Amino acid sequence: MVDDQADRPLKAGPEAAADGVSAAAEVKRAALVVATLSSFQTPFMVSSVNIALPAIQREFGVDAVLLTWVATAYLLASVVALVPFGKLSDILGRRRVFLWGIGLFSVASLACAFAPGVRWLIALRVVQGAGSAMIFATSMAILTTVFPPGERGKALGVAVAAVYCGLSCGPFVGGLLTQHLGWRSIFLVNLPFGAAVIHLTLTRLKAEWAPARDDPFDWGGALIYALAVTVGMTGVSRLPAMSGAGLILGGAVGLAAFTCWELRVPAPVFEVRLFRANRVFACSCLAALIHYSATFGVTFLMSLYLQYIQGLTPQKAGTILMVQPLVMAFFSPLAGRWSDRVEPRVIASAGMAITAASLLQLSMVGPQTGLPTVVTGLMVLGFGFALFSSPNMNAIMGSVEKRFFGIASGSVGTMRLMGQMLSMGIATVVLTLMLGRVPMTPAAYPLFMKSLQVTLGIFSGLCLAGVLLSLVRGRLHAAR
Repeated sequence: MVDDQADRPLKAGPEAAADGVSAAAEVKRAALVVATLSSFQTPFMVSSVNIALPAIQREFGVDAVLLTWVATAYLLASVVALVPFGKLSDILGRRRVFLWGIGLFSVASLACAFAPGVRWLIALRVVQGAGSAMIFATSMAILTTVFPPGERGKALGVAVAAVYCGLSCGPFVGGLLTQHLGWRSIFLVNLPFGAAVIHLTLTRLKAEWAPARDDPFDWGGALIYALAVTVGMTGVSRLPAMSGAGLILGGAVGLAAFTCWELRVPAPVFEVRLFRANRVFACSCLAALIHYSATFGVTFLMSLYLQYIQGLTPQKAGTILMVQPLVMAFFSPLAGRWSDRVEPRVIASAGMAITAASLLQLSMVGPQTGLPTVVTGLMVLGFGFALFSSPNMNAIMGSVEKRFFGIASGSVGTMRLMGQMLSMGIATVVLTLMLGRVPMTPAAYPLFMKSLQVTLGIFSGLCLAGVLLSLVRGRLHAAR
């Protein structure tokens, strides 16, 4: 670690010890504040833009398929960029790449606010997604570096709670901004956040971490990975069409080629050997992929259920859906703190089991189900998610050496985003097969209800399989 303040005059005795403790505490506070603000900012962008899509469609007069790329382009760019930037941050410095990411994200947000057309907006969303990947790949790695194992879970829990706060505030604030100031204001609201994070990082977080400074960057591996993920995720977005299945197969072949490449190069962009040699890391990453695949589509389905079946207004439906992320935000720091003392696999597995039970309960809702039952199901889902997420993050980051923190942080984000796209893919396939491409009229409501019940049942089954995977990951604390 290189510290900008290392050239100050040396002190001796208790004064030096006190200064050292004070400086370390200051770095911890700065890292936590910076990571919390940035962890709030990127998911807020995702959820707030989704609520503005109808307004964007009205202004630009585009079809629904092209409109979906306003959201998909951001997610896809984030998935593609997370792993390469995780490795690049280990080489160039995590603080440096983090600052580049905040700057790129802020500039792209400003440009999105003045986009002259939908294709310009989609292109700028790609740039914004790359900036988001740079932020997420480094912020968690910096937190993990600064906080020792006994304090790490609590810090990661606070950052994860900020993610859920961003997700929960996004639809509400985004709706208000879109209604009163127009959809472009959503992008402008990111600028004060970006300025605050840059200021704090430059003035309070002056240390740099580059544990792989002498490693070359694996450009070949980064290119193969980008192509494979782009092809595969594009295929997910096209399901259940046969072209979608073909693209997914092509993406799988590309990932296999990427694995072979990474095993042969001396300094890979992603250390795939971690999946073979580190059971805690491998099982924790796969558990995260399963959990996000089983939960991200719930908000989409329940939004349709509350508005079409229960007849609620968008504002009331959004208020009810806020219950889940608010519960997640409240309990995530507690779960992270518990995972510093109790094996993360125990807490995370219990959380995934609770998630599976809540999804099974929500799969039984019908037209006559009371709203208190729905709210209770969403609250239990949020509690299970909180118990899983922070301890699982602690297990992933705590299971690797310091020089792999950037790669591990990028892996967490990749699992999250891939899981989100897979979750929407599962929901889309079931809706298309059971409901078809028909307007949501009262005549279609019974088929929609069957689709919702089947999809949530599949999600519950995925979580049950994930519990077994989570339990066999091995011990983290014993390895310290």
